[in-house]
Amino acid sequence: MNKIARFILFDILKNKIVILYTVLLFIISWSVLGLEGNYTKATLSLLNIVLLVVPLVSIIFSTIYVYNSGQFVELLLSQPVPRSKVWFNIFLGLSTALVLAFLLGCGVPILLYSSISIGASLILVGIFLSVIFTSLAMLAAIFSRDRAKGIGISIFVWLFFAIIYDGILLVLMFQFADYPIEGIMASLAAINPIGLSRIFVLLQLDVAAMLGQAGAIFKQVFGSGGGLGISLVILTIWAFVPFLWSLIKFNKKDL
Repeated sequence: MNKIARFILFDILKNKIVILYTVLLFIISWSVLGLEGNYTKATLSLLNIVLLVVPLVSIIFSTIYVYNSGQFVELLLSQPVPRSKVWFNIFLGLSTALVLAFLLGCGVPILLYSSISIGASLILVGIFLSVIFTSLAMLAAIFSRDRAKGIGISIFVWLFFAIIYDGILLVLMFQFADYPIEGIMASLAAINPIGLSRIFVLLQLDVAAMLGQAGAIFKQVFGSGGGLGISLVILTIWAFVPFLWSLIKFNKKDL
């Protein structure tokens, strides 16, 4: 890891918000998994918490951190350091710190109380969501110089993927229920990283009744093995495409 990324990583790990985030995740995970005898039910409860809390904290904290690091970025760019290297190391430091916070907060209780395969899928989803929403946060921050507007964009992005998108998908399903839309619905389900993460874990649990219509169609079209592989590929794309877009904008931005 580069010196810039290491400096950012250790700076974030000492941040009180990140420490509080880690402790809260640990308490919630330990409470849900340790007090519930049925590990499948406990994993589902923890999954719903992870799908809401991890993206929200990742995107808001990362957006604020990028804005607060404005002078630090300008100082780095005054040195003979390429812009792309600076921006990549900020992304690397931020995402690594948030992934470590998630692993300490949720990973340890999951490994202690959940089954290996299901626990591993939940941990993998948490890692992907941390990286994806850090990437989206950097894109939101680079789009606007105004801090309030940038944070507002980040909140809307989280709100859209966590709540609004499912409502839109549900309306489309009811409106076109009489048409053969399985392939289209499977594609639309893959557009939402939070919804796709839910489907990824539920495919491991093999709880068809809880997949929802989008998840059931996704399983029907791709099958468990194919669906899991395609989910990982799409989540990887979600993790890096917004960052690459933000990198292009950053290289052209007049600081």
